[in-house]
Amino acid sequence: MSEPSSPRTRVVREPERGVYDRAAAYRILDEGFICHVGFVVDGQPFVIPTGYGRAGDNLYIHGSAASRMLRRIDQGVPVCVTVTLLDGLVLARSIFNHSMNYRSVVVLGTAVAVADPKEKLEALRLLSEHILPGRWAEARQPNEREIKATLVMRLPITEFSAKVRQGPPIDDEEDYGFPTWAGVIPLEMIAAAPINDPRLDPKTRVPGYALSYSRKRAG
Repeated sequence: MSEPSSPRTRVVREPERGVYDRAAAYRILDEGFICHVGFVVDGQPFVIPTGYGRAGDNLYIHGSAASRMLRRIDQGVPVCVTVTLLDGLVLARSIFNHSMNYRSVVVLGTAVAVADPKEKLEALRLLSEHILPGRWAEARQPNEREIKATLVMRLPITEFSAKVRQGPPIDDEEDYGFPTWAGVIPLEMIAAAPINDPRLDPKTRVPGYALSYSRKRAG
């Protein structure tokens, strides 16, 4: 197994769950929807949820140019970005040993604003495609006014680690005879059937990428 990228990203609690392989971390990031961005301003910590996208070894987040979070981050405030996927509830025989199956990634670093217009537009495309592959080509793309009103930040994925818990409950040996059900309740995000906009032209068909939408990623 590869080593953590820095002492700050070493998994201390349950170290056997630590994963430092970049490809494995990217698979988690590519399946996730929402990241939580942690930062400190004047001694006050904030944690803000937002969407994201990944291209190579960079994470991109975006929002209104008036966003307090993005304006602070643009000043060079260090950030901690986390993504978590919940895969199941783990029910042990004892309450103390209940757990969850999950996959998570933590990225530490300093983000910078994307100034190049071509990279900024490509980052917006990336963010759209991360959420819904195939949508960018069919929807109206951002105009100049909308691009100017949007701030895109790039965070290099340099300091990172993943943490994964999978499998059945782990009970104390003396509890294995306790007469209660133990096991895993699997959890999965599943898309329901698309719902048409009430003002949609009745002749417009639901695209295939909406009908067969899934957060599962190949590979």
